[in-house]
Amino acid sequence: MAELSTESWMAVLFFIVLLIWGTAIFLFGRITIKHLEQEMLKEGIGLPAWDKGIGARMVAYAGVIAWPNLKRHASLVNIEATKRFSRSKDKKLAWFYIISSVSIFTLGLFIYYLYIHKS
Repeated sequence: MAELSTESWMAVLFFIVLLIWGTAIFLFGRITIKHLEQEMLKEGIGLPAWDKGIGARMVAYAGVIAWPNLKRHASLVNIEATKRFSRSKDKKLAWFYIISSVSIFTLGLFIYYLYIHKS
């Protein structure tokens, strides 16, 4: 049986972390953001009209849910409504999304500087 090289192990690890990150994005978007925006619509709170399809509000929602007591001068989403409507499973999904995002970007940079970057 052929042994995998370090580069091959990194590719496998990157693919696994990429699948986890994709799962986190899917679950956070379909469960948390859908719930928050439905509850906001019930109360007549307008949704962010500027974010149609680019997904920037995912990061804003995750930040507000994960760190609810952080002082913010401005936010891309309604902070008070997000705090009011978030549930405990939303906090878990927000942390899952944040940790997987940091993991994929850190691993990507590590792989880039280790194997791709040539000075």
